[in-house]
This record gives sequence, C-alpha cells and structure tokens, in this order.
Amino acid sequence: MFDFDALSQAMVRQSVLCIGDLMLDEFVYGEVSRISPEAPAPVIAVQRSETNVGGAGNVARNIAALGARCVFVGLIGDDVTGKALQAELEKEPQIEPVLIVDPARPTTRKARFVSEHFSTHMLRADWELAAPASDDIEDRLIAGVLTARVIGEVIAAARKLGKRVIVDPKSANFAIYRGATLLTPNRKEFAEATRRRIDGDADIAAAATEALRMADAEAVLVTRSEHGMTLAHRDGALIHVPAQPAKVRDVSGAGDTVVAVLSVALAAAADWDSALRLATAAAAVAVSKPGTATVSLKELRRKILPEASLAAEEKIALTTADLDARVAEWRAQGLRVGFTNGCFDILHPGHVRVVTQARAACDRLIVGLNSDASVRRLKGPERPVQDERARAEVLAALEAVDLVAIFEQDTPLELITRIKPSVLVKGGDYTREQVVGHEVVAANGGEVVLVDILPGHSTTSLVQRARDKRS
Repeated sequence: MFDFDALSQAMVRQSVLCIGDLMLDEFVYGEVSRISPEAPAPVIAVQRSETNVGGAGNVARNIAALGARCVFVGLIGDDVTGKALQAELEKEPQIEPVLIVDPARPTTRKARFVSEHFSTHMLRADWELAAPASDDIEDRLIAGVLTARVIGEVIAAARKLGKRVIVDPKSANFAIYRGATLLTPNRKEFAEATRRRIDGDADIAAAATEALRMADAEAVLVTRSEHGMTLAHRDGALIHVPAQPAKVRDVSGAGDTVVAVLSVALAAAADWDSALRLATAAAAVAVSKPGTATVSLKELRRKILPEASLAAEEKIALTTADLDARVAEWRAQGLRVGFTNGCFDILHPGHVRVVTQARAACDRLIVGLNSDASVRRLKGPERPVQDERARAEVLAALEAVDLVAIFEQDTPLELITRIKPSVLVKGGDYTREQVVGHEVVAANGGEVVLVDILPGHSTTSLVQRARDKRS
C-alpha cells in the first residue's frame, strides 16, 4: 500500500499532458410517470439540467481536482458549444487549455436524460462528426504540443523523454497505441481487442500476452466495474484490486477519474499496486456522484482512511465479537488487513513511525495492545505508566490506526491466529524469524514486513529520565 499523505504531497507537484476528445456533457434530470400518447415512449418531466466538460476534458478536470497541473490539448468546432467549453476550461487555474478550432466540424455534445427517481439513464443523444480531422488541423494539433504525429508520435516523443504514457483506448486495434506505458480498456473493449471471452482473472492473464505484444506496452489494466480492476504486466505479474463499496448513482466518467488518478499517481512515483488502489478508491467516490464528476484529494482521503473520522473509543474492540465483525467486514470488501503490536506505554515518535509505516503496508491496520497484567509481567511491577484504556485511546486517536485490540497473553500469537492478517508488521530491530506469529501469517498466504525504526526513542528511557529528574 502507501503513505497517503506523502503520496498526495508528491501528486500536487506533478504536471500531466492530456490529449483527447473534448465534449460537452449535458444531463437532463426529471420524473418519468407516464407513457406518451403519441408513441410507446416514456415522457420525462424535466426538473433540472447540468452541463460539464466531458470526454478527455473530464480527465483534465480530475487531474486539476487532485491539485496537479494539466496541459490539455483538444479539438473544438467554431460554435456555441465549443466557446462554452473553452470558457469552462479557462476557469480552471490548474488547467492550461490548448484548443484547436476546426470550423468544418461541430463540437461534440452528448445529452443524457435521467430519471431522477430511479437514477436510470433513459436516453442519450449525441451531436458529433465521426470523420477524422483534416491534415491541416492535425498539423495544428501537433504544433500545439510540439511533437510529431498525434497518437504514434506523441507516444514516441514521450518515450524519448522518459515519460510514461497512459492510453484510454477507443480502437480495438491496440497496435495504434504501440509503445504506450499502460492501456486501460474496460472488459468489453479488452474482449474485442483480443477476440476472447473475458470473465475473470484467468481470462485476462491468458489474453494479456497478445494484448501487450500488440501494443508493445508495459501493462494493460482491465476495468471491470463492480468487479474492480485487474492489471497484467509484461513481466507476468497480475494484480487484481477489488472495487470499493459505493452507492452507485452514475457511472458516467468513472473511467476518466481512473485514468486521471493513475496518471498523477504514477507521475509521483507510486508503484503499480498503490496507484491501482488509489484509482479504485477514486472510482468509488466518482460513481457515488451524479454526472461526470471529479474527485478531490480530500474526498480520496476520506475514502482511503474512513476510520480516521471515528472517535477514539469507536476504534477499540471491546469484545472478540466486535473484533471478528470488523475483520469480516473488511475482508468482504477485499481489503488487506494488517497487524502490529506493542505495549505503547508512553507514545513517542518511534511508535508513531512504526504505526504509520505499518498502515502504509495495508488497507486497514489493527494494533494489538498488551493488557496491564501483560505489561507488568514483561516490564516489571512499576509498569505500565498508563493503564490499558488510556493507552488504547491514545493509540486509537492516531489516524493510521483503524482498530485497537487488547490482549492478555504475553505475546499476540492467539490474537494473530484469530485475525489471520494479510500483513504482519514489526520494527526493523527484529528478524523475520523473531516476529511472533510469522508462521501463522505465512501459512495463510500473508507476508511479514519489517519497517524502519526511529533510533534514540524508547519508553523505558523516557520513564528512567523522568525518574532521574524527580530524584
């Protein structure tokens, strides 16, 4: 996983070049309660309408919403719709629009009629010209980005500069995107391009070799709606990230959000797994909104760290039933559950470092806390300085901690056996074999992660220093 705060700070420093179709998305909302007497068609009583910048323009808006800078290159007609789009983009301080005007073609406009009560799309009307741009317009597009031919040579120029290229493919001929870093087809597009039936990870793995060879790409990401997304890398790795739970209102533009988040996260040096998990969370936020929506870093933080808004007492498992229910809920969502443990008698920067790095290795972090009796057996009769409830509340107040579980034994082995974490985390002053519970985690397909500790910090030394000052 990843340290969200560190990654988000890096993301706002990135600049992304976005090239693609620009269109006006119009959403007409109303109630459908009768059938037209003139034809067997529903009648929508219009209540309101909204317009948004759509197509690749929505990718640009999402990049800007994440705090990154976007240079957007697109094509519009010399019409009212084109002027409206240009005006909207110019309102965005993080977007630098480079728009080429072609008087011979209309600006693309798509209107969707939506039943407000059922949140169902009733009809979509498109105004667009399918013919390719003229040579002159294409030359002007190329001049606008200081590269050579729009698709192939933009990719070639980016590769020469060592820049990653992400393509949301609209053609089933992946060869025209040859040299791109990542292609992001949906399941239907991937099936058409590979001429295979795609139902699950095994089908994607089987078809990926041909897709990657065709596109000479580093990876292909197949987006699968409520089934999440699966990335096939040319080194043979297959990463599946399940969809995060969301109350779906409108899926329009969710793919744009995914592409935008991947672009900015990868530009900020995120690894594949972290970028995918960030994109999945963003998609869940986007589909919970009406229309073609953008997602901010603040909204992403709330989705990725949902327990951060809970009061400290809500993050303490008082019973094993409470612990089991929380773990079962997270597992049902396909989340990686991590575990670390300690006495945490007087919380210091060293503790915070370990807990923060532990949370970066998983989706949800459980901290096992030694009970008062357990601490006395381990540290002596004068410890702990703070009782278990106080220590649990201080720990639970940390944003990186999702749940605190108190255990009575000298070691957390029984607790680890109950939780069966996907990730077991300890400080780097241990070896893997010294970590209690490593055999249990390995037997269940999990991993042990050793994180860096902050030298010069220990509760024992703090307690001794306080006693020395009193004497």
